[in-house]
Amino acid sequence: MLLAQAAQWLRAGRPAEAIPLLREAARRDPGNADILHDLGLACLECGLIGEAIDGLRRAIAARPAFADAHLRLGIALEVAGALEAALAAYRRAYEIRPSLADARYRAGELLESLGQTAPAIQAFRRAAAAAPRTTLGRIATAKALLAEDRDAEAEKTLRQALALDRTNAVAMELLGQVLAERGQFGQAREWLLLAIAQAPQRAGSYYDVVRCGRIGTGDAALLAAMREAAERPGLEPAQRSRVHLALGKAEQDLGNHAAAMRHFDAAEALRNLVLRFDPADFEARVARLIACFTAGPMARAATPARPDVAPILVLGLPRSGTTLVEQILSAHPQVRAGGELPFWNALGREWDRAGAVIPDAGFLARAAADYLQQLRHIARGASVVTDKMPMNVLWAGLIHMALPHAKIIHCRRCPVDTALSIHQTHFNPRMGFPTGGAALVRTIRATQRVTSHWQAVLPPGTFIGVDYEALVSSPGSEIPRILAACGLPWDPACLHPENNARVLKTASKFQAREPIHGGSVGRWRDYEPWLGPLGALLQAAPAASHPAVSDKRLTVN
Repeated sequence: MLLAQAAQWLRAGRPAEAIPLLREAARRDPGNADILHDLGLACLECGLIGEAIDGLRRAIAARPAFADAHLRLGIALEVAGALEAALAAYRRAYEIRPSLADARYRAGELLESLGQTAPAIQAFRRAAAAAPRTTLGRIATAKALLAEDRDAEAEKTLRQALALDRTNAVAMELLGQVLAERGQFGQAREWLLLAIAQAPQRAGSYYDVVRCGRIGTGDAALLAAMREAAERPGLEPAQRSRVHLALGKAEQDLGNHAAAMRHFDAAEALRNLVLRFDPADFEARVARLIACFTAGPMARAATPARPDVAPILVLGLPRSGTTLVEQILSAHPQVRAGGELPFWNALGREWDRAGAVIPDAGFLARAAADYLQQLRHIARGASVVTDKMPMNVLWAGLIHMALPHAKIIHCRRCPVDTALSIHQTHFNPRMGFPTGGAALVRTIRATQRVTSHWQAVLPPGTFIGVDYEALVSSPGSEIPRILAACGLPWDPACLHPENNARVLKTASKFQAREPIHGGSVGRWRDYEPWLGPLGALLQAAPAASHPAVSDKRLTVN
C-alpha cells in the first residue's frame, strides 16, 4: 500500500508527498534497492541533496550494478559540488549500461563546464551514438558541434530535433542560446520563453531572456512571471540564483537600483550554497606566482623564431572590457577571435600542482607547441588569433616564457564598477572566482598585485595596458594605439566592433553588438548606498595601474 501510494505521487509529479511514504517503506525493507532509489530520486527532486545521496548510495550497496542509481547519484553529487565523484558515478552508470545515453550526456556537460573541451566532445558524441534518432541524441550532437564552434550545424540539428519533438524544453533553451550568441535576440527571446513555459523548472533561462535586450515598462507580464518563479517551491538553487540575477537586471533597466541590488545579493547568497570560494587559496597562489616568476627568468626567456600564427592574449578581471577589446581586434581582417580558451588555466593548475617551480625548457616547448596547434585550428587562414580568457592574467609570466613573441593586452576598469558588474553576472560556477562580498574584494586586490608584478618584470612592449574608460571615451585615438602595439596595420573596421558578426559566447553578447559607448562608466554611483563590502574598493589600495591612467591614455608597459 505504501509503495502504491508513493508511486502515485511520483507519477503525479509530487515527490514531496511521496518522500514520507518511501522513508517508511525503506525503514521496513532497508535492503530494497528499488525503494532506496526512488527515495533518493524523490529527495533529489525536492532539493534534499544529502538525503538523496545517502539513499542512492544505499541502493547501490544493495545492488552494485544498478545503473540508474549511479546516474542519479552523479546528479546529486554534482549539485553538492562533488564534481570528481559525480563524474565517477556517471562513468560507472554507462559502464554498467553502455546504452545509458543520459549518463554520457551529463558527463559531457560537467566536463564542458570544467573547461575539458576535448573529453566533453567525446562524451557528447558517445551519448549521440548510444541514442541514435532520438531527441537526446540530436541534442548531444548539437552540444558537440557547439563545442567545436560549428554553430550553424548545431542550429540546424536543434531545429531538426524540435521538428520531431516540438515540446522539448532543453532543445528550445539551447536554440535560444545559440541564436542569442549570433545576435538574433528577438528570436532567441521567443525560444527561451517557450522553453520556460514548457518546463518551469528551467526558469533560470529568464537570465538569458533579459539579456536579449533592455527591459521596459511594456514588460510588466515578464516581470510578474519572473517574480513568481523566484518564489516557486522546489526550484534548484542554481536556477533560482539566475532568476534573481534576471530580476536584478530588469530592475536596473527600469531604474530601480535598490530593488536590483536586493536581487543581486539574493543571487550571491544562493550561489554560495552551490559553490564556495576560498580567497586565501587565491592569495596564496598569487604569492607563489610573484615569488617564482621574477625579472630574471622573464629576461632569460628563449626567443625562438616567430610562429606562423601570432597569439594576442586579452586578459584582466572578468567584466573589465576583454570582450570589447577582442571584438575590436577580430574586426581586423588579419585577426581571428579564439574566445575564452581554457589552455593556460589548465596548464597553470598543472604547474601549481607540480610544485610551483620555474618550468623547464621541455615543459615550455611542449606548452608552446600544443597551444600554437590549437590556434592554427582556429585561425583558418588568419595570421593572428586572440585568446580572451580573463584569468590568464594569472599566467602572464608562464605565457611569456613559453611564447616570448606573444602580445599580452591587460584590460583594466574602475575596480568598483568591475566588482559590481561581476556581482550582476552569471558565471560558470566552476570558474573558481567569487561574485560578491569581501571574497570578491580580496580577489580583485590579489589580482591587482599580480598584475603590478607582471608590469614590473615583463619586457617592454609585451604587456599592453588598456583602460576601459579611456577606450570608450576616445576610441578614435585608443584603437589605433592598440593595433600599433600589437603590430597590426590600421583598419577602419576596428572602429565599429558592433558590425563584427562573429558568434559571441560571453556574458557581454548584447553590449558587444552596440556601438562603443560609455554608458557603464561610473555605474557604481547608482548603487553607492547598497554596495556593502564592495564599497571598500572605493578606498585607496595597492593596485595595478597603468602609468597613464590619470590622463586616460593607453600605455604600453
